[in-house]
Amino acid sequence: MQKEKWNGPSPPLSPNLHVPKHRSRKRSTEENRTSHDSAKANGDTNLLVNDQNKYKSMKTRVLSSVWMIGGFVGIVYMGHLYIWAMIVVIQLFMAQELFTLARAAQRGKNVPGFRLLNWFFFITAMVYVYGRFLSKQLVKTISSDKMLLLIFSGLIQYHMIICYFMYIAGFVWFILTLKKGMYQSQFGQYAWTHMILFVVFAQSSFTVANIFEGIIWFLLPCSLIVINDIAAYFFGFYFGRTPLIKLSPKKTWEGFIGASVTTVLSGFLLAYFMGSFTWLTCPRKDLSTGWLYCDPGPMFKPNYYSLDRISAWVPMPWNEVGIMPVQKHAMALGLFASSIAPFGGFFASGFKRAFKIKDFGDSIPGHGGITDRMDCQMVMAVFSYTYHQSFIAPRTYSVDTLLTQANTSELYLSLQDISITDNDGFLQILGHLSAEEQFVLYQQLAEVLTSREQIR
Repeated sequence: MQKEKWNGPSPPLSPNLHVPKHRSRKRSTEENRTSHDSAKANGDTNLLVNDQNKYKSMKTRVLSSVWMIGGFVGIVYMGHLYIWAMIVVIQLFMAQELFTLARAAQRGKNVPGFRLLNWFFFITAMVYVYGRFLSKQLVKTISSDKMLLLIFSGLIQYHMIICYFMYIAGFVWFILTLKKGMYQSQFGQYAWTHMILFVVFAQSSFTVANIFEGIIWFLLPCSLIVINDIAAYFFGFYFGRTPLIKLSPKKTWEGFIGASVTTVLSGFLLAYFMGSFTWLTCPRKDLSTGWLYCDPGPMFKPNYYSLDRISAWVPMPWNEVGIMPVQKHAMALGLFASSIAPFGGFFASGFKRAFKIKDFGDSIPGHGGITDRMDCQMVMAVFSYTYHQSFIAPRTYSVDTLLTQANTSELYLSLQDISITDNDGFLQILGHLSAEEQFVLYQQLAEVLTSREQIR
């Protein structure tokens, strides 16, 4: 018997009847695809506001940031030498990460002995840069010990020629290790090594010079970079909608502008707080670890301004406000840290994209490698040093400055590139000293010359 076909309306489904879910899954998939295509059309698929795992990554990032900041504060409290040691450790990690990347860039071609040569050039650069930056502090430290002065005076005097022959030894070493069929890889590694030393080591070494000018000139720029990074992250996290640059897809204009305002205002406030501590403002003239006492100078002494005119319109809790001159300089540093220094991060992003890697390393959870955290700091370190030397460092010579140079056994003492061997130049230098200071200088120079005769 043949079954008749039902042509009427469909009967109602039983509540216990199982309905296949493939249709609802298909509909959900199509909706997700539509929303993804819409986001892609707007160019914001990589923004933090659209990241489904953003809260998990934020937790990891915040926890690692807390312990890094805590350790950093502890090292700053311990003093100049410990900060210098921290910088050297950071440079070692950065060099290790980039040397590893350089070897990977050779696509598996093992260049024999080049790893050892990399570190030889690294040590040569370290001896040269730190010898130039810290020669005055070294002499000040050993000047009281005649034996140490006898040992190190020659090294200080011939420091440049020693470093030059160290580099030439590495150059000859490289030439002697060239092998047929590997020339391109070996010269590629040689170029990589010099790029790493220049971009990473040379720039970050300016940080050490800032430290001995006063910890504030190291701590303030570093803090501004950290504040800018954190502010950009949170502004982009909650408000970011407009992509900033293709090299770094998660960066937004909202984060950039919000971080800029936050960083400049933070610099103004932080400078007043840090300028109140002599431990941060006093320069270190030797390599000791003792507590520092000094006259902070006019840079860290507030100038008071009356608020009477403002209080006539708006009730104010104070009658006057004190502003240190260093706060104005801090705003300039903050402007650079928020507008120019981030391009160091963009450079690093482009560098990583060129080699198709996400991070330079994985030593810091949530942040990547040490190089990922130091990209902006390197740019800021050079600017801080040049800004300090151009607008803040004193232009006059004191007796202590002249004696320190005399003790280094250097043959010149410059004032705007004027050599001490030039009598007119030396007289011009003495013209910046008072009569009493000149008398003290002659007395102490006589003691220095007498001590040298005793050593001989």
